Amino acid sequence: MELYQKLVRGEEKLAVIGLGYVGMPLAVAFARKLNVIGFDLNKTKVEHYQKGIDVTNEVGNEIIKSTSVLFCSEEDKLKEAKFFIIAVPTPINPDKTPDLTSVEGASVLVGRKITAGSIVVYESTVYPGVTEDICIPILERESGLKCGVDFKVGYSPERINPGDKEHRLENIIKIVSAIDHSSLEEIASIYELIIKAGVHRVNTIKVAEAAKVVENSQRDINIAFMNELAMVFDRMGIDTKEVVDAMNTKWNALRFYPGLVGGHCIGVDPYYFIYEAEKLGYHSQIILSGRKINDGMGEYIANAVIKNLIHSGKVVKNSNVVIFGITFKENCADIRNSKVKDIIFHLKEFGINPKIVDPQVNEVDAMSEYGTELTRMESIEDADCLVFAVAHDEFKQLKTSQLDAFFKDCDNDEKVIIDVKSILQLDEIIKLGYRYWRL
Repeated sequence: MELYQKLVRGEEKLAVIGLGYVGMPLAVAFARKLNVIGFDLNKTKVEHYQKGIDVTNEVGNEIIKSTSVLFCSEEDKLKEAKFFIIAVPTPINPDKTPDLTSVEGASVLVGRKITAGSIVVYESTVYPGVTEDICIPILERESGLKCGVDFKVGYSPERINPGDKEHRLENIIKIVSAIDHSSLEEIASIYELIIKAGVHRVNTIKVAEAAKVVENSQRDINIAFMNELAMVFDRMGIDTKEVVDAMNTKWNALRFYPGLVGGHCIGVDPYYFIYEAEKLGYHSQIILSGRKINDGMGEYIANAVIKNLIHSGKVVKNSNVVIFGITFKENCADIRNSKVKDIIFHLKEFGINPKIVDPQVNEVDAMSEYGTELTRMESIEDADCLVFAVAHDEFKQLKTSQLDAFFKDCDNDEKVIIDVKSILQLDEIIKLGYRYWRL
């Protein structure tokens, strides 16, 4: 527990590598207890933090302004740290295989900075075996040190839920693992400084790696089941939400709903599990099937837009379609791996260039990530179809009377509303005679 004591006494520093939706809140939380260096290769992001601007909206500008975190993009600053937490993205390649570029690059970087007695903890989501088989050899190669002798390594999967103001870093139980018992106890003690919900120790790093990909794969499968039901109920003329609400009156209902499944966890992690399983000769059936269903929902919703435009008497090509929301989930600014882009792509195949409204998203980010311009909600008019793709509070607070201002001047049965997240009041919409479809 020597490093723990030195960190608490302020004699050593903790460094967080990767200042996104996971790393930045982590750095800020630790800075309340320890001396913290927050490092990111993105100089623009770092400059925003240095100016007190929270580009993630996870902790807020005021907290960023007041935190003692030393935000930097200079690698040499990491020489001052002894405890390193790597929280960089682990996306997938176009062929759905794991993209470990960032975690490997971070391992090279940290490997050059660690010294005898250092501890390195990975939080990036990976398939079982990555930490020990890929990351540790890089650390050893770059440092010239021996893991388990000169330095220690642990793995603690991130469980941040972007945009969730209730389930925060501090009140989510933290899984912790390490290469040996002594380092496990030291790493756990350091996390216990900030995690009020407590720390769950597991015996091996592979168990911790597996727990992360499995918990998200489980959610993915359950949502895929609801999406499949929604597609069948649509053909049967049955309202899915009413079915689910009725089902949820039973105490043991799981309370999943259909929808788009993107983001940097649920839409990605199952592919990490599938990849490693196939390397070992097992071809996933349930998990892969769930992924196929969820990956196809953007096209399914786009087709619903086209069908309802046709039934309302509209000419599909060049129809004025407005999509409300481009983030991967409600009330957050994260647009990485958002499946709304699939709706946009398929609508463009029919000659429709939809307008996008999202008050949560930075215009520069929308353009750089998806080449999409954003439109202000108050400037929307003459629409043929409104697609509510994300359940932001700003959209849920819209009154039915406000919707009419978005449309062209025509009969209500010619005005199409596609409500992916069922945020509008069904009885009011039907009473007004809109052409309404929800997943």
